[in-house]
Amino acid sequence: MRVDEIARLLKAEMQGDGALEIAGIAALETAGPEDLTFAEGEQALTRALRSRAACILIPQGAVVPGHTTLTVAHPKLALIRAAEVLVPPRRPSPGIHPTAVVETGVHLAADVSVGPQVMIEPEVTIGARTVLAAGVCLGRGVVVGEDCVLHPRVVLYAGARIGNRVLLHAGVVVGSDGFGYVFAEDKHHKFPQLGQVILGDDVEVGSNTTIDRGSLGVTMIGEGTKIDNLVQIAHNVKIGRHCVIAAQTGISGSAEIGDYVVLAGQVGVADRVRIEDRAVIGAQAGIPTGKVVRKGLTMWGTPARRLEDFKRQYAHLSNLPNLAKKVKELTASLGEKQDS
Repeated sequence: MRVDEIARLLKAEMQGDGALEIAGIAALETAGPEDLTFAEGEQALTRALRSRAACILIPQGAVVPGHTTLTVAHPKLALIRAAEVLVPPRRPSPGIHPTAVVETGVHLAADVSVGPQVMIEPEVTIGARTVLAAGVCLGRGVVVGEDCVLHPRVVLYAGARIGNRVLLHAGVVVGSDGFGYVFAEDKHHKFPQLGQVILGDDVEVGSNTTIDRGSLGVTMIGEGTKIDNLVQIAHNVKIGRHCVIAAQTGISGSAEIGDYVVLAGQVGVADRVRIEDRAVIGAQAGIPTGKVVRKGLTMWGTPARRLEDFKRQYAHLSNLPNLAKKVKELTASLGEKQDS
């Protein structure tokens, strides 16, 4: 596309040569003379002066002399919009690969793509334009919505329900048994895992993440929530809308997480925790059993506490060696005075 065409697409203010042809998207440092990039923040705008990009998306009020620019309210968001047109994702052709196994009673909507070695059990429903990549397994009664992409080796256990425009990366498992046992008669007895998992529209789940089915109820992931790689979500967990959950986070059974919550990397959430809307939990924080994190709070540490409390306590903890040295010196001084 020409720069002036992209400007019209983004409703952007253009400075420079609108006739330049844009063929791709690239980072600020690596962009070439046919690439679109973005610069957001003072340091990035300084680096943009040395960029070879054909065109740079910049925020309102910014100027990059000597470069063709498009001024927008949110450069990174504008880059997403442009990428959707310039480099749309490649989708396989509709149809069923000859090595796929599709049982009787399966309903496939229009333009579904079923890849090699896919296994689809009876009573499955798949929405229009959904893509099942190689080795995907769908258990009995699974429902997958429209415009979904299930990457290789995704497994949906029986009864799982997936909304529209859901993206599941390689190795995701949805609907496996929860880790529930009753200890009696000197052994562990498996508690029935008879519930299901429901994923709302526009959910994305990273590679090798597991989401367990409810034991007797439902594990639910709300609309627009984004989950990173290697996350464990246990049975009967409820996660709200538009949350962000980073890699290696573990969420124990029956935890409830509100809307727009952020869980950073390696957060541990114990059972029956409730995290209210728009809370932020810092990396490696631990939320103990039954704790309630109130709306909008930022928490850190193990056990997690308010960020301002964590910073103050950590500063004191870091100063303990100096304090110990002073106590030792004072003790020695008092001992010398007593001896004299």
